[in-house]
Amino acid sequence: MSTEIESEFGGTATAPRHNGGKLDGRVMAVAGVVVLGAVMSILDITVVAVAQRTFQETFDKTQAQVAWTATAYTLALATVIPLTGWAADRFGTKRLYIMAIVLFTAGSALCSTATSLEMLVGFRVLQGLGGGMLMPLGMTILTRAAGPERLGRVMAILGVPMLLGPIFGPILGGWLIDIASWHWIFLINVPIGIVAAIYAWFILDRDEVHPSESFDFVGMLLLSPGLALFLYGISSIPAAKQQHGTMYTGNVVIPTIIGLALIASFVPWALRKHNIHPLVQLRLFTNRYMTVAVITMTLFAMAFFGASLLFTLYFQQVRGETPLSSGWLVAPQGFGAMVTMPIAGFLADKIGPGKVVLTGIVLDTIGMGMLIAVDATTSYSYIITAFVIMGLGMGSTMMPVFTAALSSLKDHDIARGSTLMNITQQIAVSMGTAMFSVLLTNAYNAHDKVVLPTLALQNGASPESLGLSPSQAAAVMTAGLHFMGQAFGDVFLVATVLVGLCLVPAFFLPRKPAEKPASEQTSMLVG
Repeated sequence: MSTEIESEFGGTATAPRHNGGKLDGRVMAVAGVVVLGAVMSILDITVVAVAQRTFQETFDKTQAQVAWTATAYTLALATVIPLTGWAADRFGTKRLYIMAIVLFTAGSALCSTATSLEMLVGFRVLQGLGGGMLMPLGMTILTRAAGPERLGRVMAILGVPMLLGPIFGPILGGWLIDIASWHWIFLINVPIGIVAAIYAWFILDRDEVHPSESFDFVGMLLLSPGLALFLYGISSIPAAKQQHGTMYTGNVVIPTIIGLALIASFVPWALRKHNIHPLVQLRLFTNRYMTVAVITMTLFAMAFFGASLLFTLYFQQVRGETPLSSGWLVAPQGFGAMVTMPIAGFLADKIGPGKVVLTGIVLDTIGMGMLIAVDATTSYSYIITAFVIMGLGMGSTMMPVFTAALSSLKDHDIARGSTLMNITQQIAVSMGTAMFSVLLTNAYNAHDKVVLPTLALQNGASPESLGLSPSQAAAVMTAGLHFMGQAFGDVFLVATVLVGLCLVPAFFLPRKPAEKPASEQTSMLVG
């Protein structure tokens, strides 16, 4: 019989049966709620990426201006994630999760009505405020529902949208734009959000909140704007490099420095003895496995996700593929992950996540290393093979790292741990995206005499406008594509080294399964 027990975070909760480590129907039902929310939040990031050119044409704006449709969402995510732990304690996880879904869905509906770029960017902020809470809340709900001995398997379930969103987002976005209009990349979230909110209302248990934490106002004033300013500065690097030839511009340097200063000021504030409930619990770094998992996550997210954003760009710029077809070409990476993700989740519970992560990183390194050889004529079968190997590795890496971190925490620290891991991932992805964009721009500039005319010809410029005859234009195009292909290979070399470096911290991840609770009452399902 289930017993009502009092959680230190989020009020009263019901202790689930563990059924010998199997995922029972109750846990799977809760997982369904969380996956729906994660699908909306993650898919929306990548779906919008494929619409950037469409936004330029619709609103008559530059690439740098329409990029705010993505940047505004990211900054809103970074601002709200640190607040999620306190808000869950204050309002309860069920209420907050439903509120986040409603906020995201409302923002999506409003985005579809935008008649100017400024309106669209504003509504994207509203989306991000809701979407930023979905992942850390979902992790908290799932980890408490399953208990430590089943954490690997539920993390594998949550990893499906986290992995497949970046792969199938461009496919979905390109398809919707082709058959309808850009409005539908937002409208599609509305029915999903309605279903998710109703599903959560009936599946998640009622909140009985007994708030135990005061709100860290000073921490909020330091960390939330600090993260937003830092990520804004980092995100502005590629545009500054492209427009001014240097990243040391006011748009980059000033917000980055101010953001770093605010974040640095938050650290001693969070660690002060009297501050027992900081906005983000940095004392979790006293847990060895949490620290090692954060380091592994940072390196991996920078390398893998930063480089992955260049895959579709390679197909479009070097191979002349459409956004839709380039999305399909990277899809085998997702298929590879679908094979290993459930296996990795099961093994993480049985033998510990450390061994699983090491195997995954080796596969990731091999797959990324194969891409070093790409050029303008590399066979698609070779590239797809590399994607499949990377997918196999990715399915064995990402969520087992989360498992290693969260399974080592006490119940009341899980929400704080998931918040810390999500902040780490968001910062690392933004840094990796900026770094690899700059590396690619630098590699292009090394052969700018042929690369720049090639890009201009691809964008519709006539040979005469560039001072070239048709035969010269053909020769320039051939040379330009060759050097552009090599530039991608050079960037993938850096990514390979960074992925390989993940082996060092991953070696110290736990290699034994998480200990089962002394009784069923120590594992809690937060309603």
